[in-house]
Amino acid sequence: MTGPLAGRGAVVTGGGRGIGAAIAGILAGAGADVVVAARTGDEVERVAESLRAAGGRAWSTSCDVTREGSVHALGETAREHLGSIDILVNNAGGATSAPLTRLTLDEWDRALAVNATGTFLCTREFVLEMIERRWGRVVNVASVAGLEGAKYVAHYSAAKHAVIGFTRSVALELGGTGVTINAVCPAYVDTPMTEHTLAVVQERTGLTREGALAAVLASAGQERLVTPGEVAEAVLSLCLDEAGAANGQAVVLGPGVPAAAATRARP
Repeated sequence: MTGPLAGRGAVVTGGGRGIGAAIAGILAGAGADVVVAARTGDEVERVAESLRAAGGRAWSTSCDVTREGSVHALGETAREHLGSIDILVNNAGGATSAPLTRLTLDEWDRALAVNATGTFLCTREFVLEMIERRWGRVVNVASVAGLEGAKYVAHYSAAKHAVIGFTRSVALELGGTGVTINAVCPAYVDTPMTEHTLAVVQERTGLTREGALAAVLASAGQERLVTPGEVAEAVLSLCLDEAGAANGQAVVLGPGVPAAAATRARP
């Protein structure tokens, strides 16, 4: 497949659905060969199959980004299929929601592990070969909660703050190498994770889904949910050759803001 990323190899974690599937699709559409990874092997294989059906080159593999050995196995599998990895999108993430007084240690540990530790492990696995080739793009999917905070997701917000801090710190190390690392920070996105949040709000308040959605959007100052495609467009924009000047940035995506015009929050 031809396109601006033709000949590039890309790895997308958390690629079985929602934002990750959209990112895998847009990278493949731009010509990249893609390995799609997630804990759910059936889901990522369906995504890979759809990319192949559209004329792309794609493979799937299971990976738990919180486990060092699993991430190393992802690296071996990706190199086997792609040869070299030029693009890494750290999208795997998630969390429950609960007030601080009801937040359990297990929920806290899991949020930090999947969002922050997973981003660290995957970046460390692939970045050295990017540096050696003098070209690479790492994009971390964070959240506006990682910049501003949000009610009832202190663990998720803390984890995404860690992702942004990690992004900015590693960017300083990568300066001048030809490798960049940036984060995208969407507001509430139309994904299964948001649907879970709405279900929790409904259960706790007795609101209808429409009422719960209105309450969630109002709390975030949003008029509508961001689409996975909008997030994917922002990720793609950071993976192109011309994006080489962007390093250590947090791209904020609000409702109706196209990727090309997204606000870029500098350190």
